Amino acid sequence: MTVKTRAAQSSRSTRSRKKSLPRINLPTPIKRHLPAWLVLGAVMAIVVPRILTVTLVTGGQVISSIPGTVNRMFRGSSDIAPLFSPQVQHWGSDIDRWAEVNDLDPNLLATVMQIESCGHPTINSYAGAQGLFQVMPMNFLAGDNFLDPETNAARGANVLKQCMAFADNDKGMAMACYNGGPSVLSKPFANWPDQTRRYYYWGTGIYEAASQQSYSSDRLNEWMAAGGATLCEMAGTALGI
Repeated sequence: MTVKTRAAQSSRSTRSRKKSLPRINLPTPIKRHLPAWLVLGAVMAIVVPRILTVTLVTGGQVISSIPGTVNRMFRGSSDIAPLFSPQVQHWGSDIDRWAEVNDLDPNLLATVMQIESCGHPTINSYAGAQGLFQVMPMNFLAGDNFLDPETNAARGANVLKQCMAFADNDKGMAMACYNGGPSVLSKPFANWPDQTRRYYYWGTGIYEAASQQSYSSDRLNEWMAAGGATLCEMAGTALGI
C-alpha cells in the first residue's frame, strides 16, 4: 500500500469518526439570542438567592428561609446572627461597628437592641428611656441629641460595657444590669423587679441562640408573642421596611 493510499484511508476514517459524533441543534431563536440568555442566567444567579433569603416575621415568629452559609453570604456582611428581626438586621453593619468600638460582642449588642426597641430609632418609654437602646437621660452628655442613632448607640454601648465590668463579663447579668441598674447584681434573682427578671430570661435565651449563629430562637418568639411583635411593627413603619 502506498503512502498516498494510507493517507487517503486515514482521511476517510477521520471523516467517518467526525460524522458519528452527535450534533446538538439549538433552536434558531436560542442561537440568535444566546448572548442574552447567558446574561439573563448570570443575573438570575445573583437575584434568586437574594429573594430566597428574605427573613420574615410571621405569626409572631421570626423565620429565616434559607439556612447555612448561603443565607449569611447574601444577607450582608454583618456579624450578627440571622435570627434577629428584619428591623434589627437593618442596623447590622452599624451594630458591628458600634460593638467593635466598645469591645462588645455584636450579638450581645443586637440582643439589647432587639429587646429595647426592635430597631426603632425614635421610640421612648414612659420612664424616659430614649431611642435605639432606650438610654436613660442621665447617661447622656450635655448637648446630646438623645434620638440621634450614633449618639444613642454610643451612650447605650457605654452603659452595657460598664455593666459587663460590674458583672465580671457574665453577659446575662450584664443585661440584667443594663435594665435594672448595677444594684440588681447584689440581690437574689427572686428580689429583682419583674421587668428585670423577664429581661434576663428573654435576653439570655436570645443571646445563647445568637451566639451559635442560629436562624431561629424560641425565646425570641416568646418575646414576640408577649408584645415584641407590636414593637417591631412600629419599628418597621418608622424605618420604612
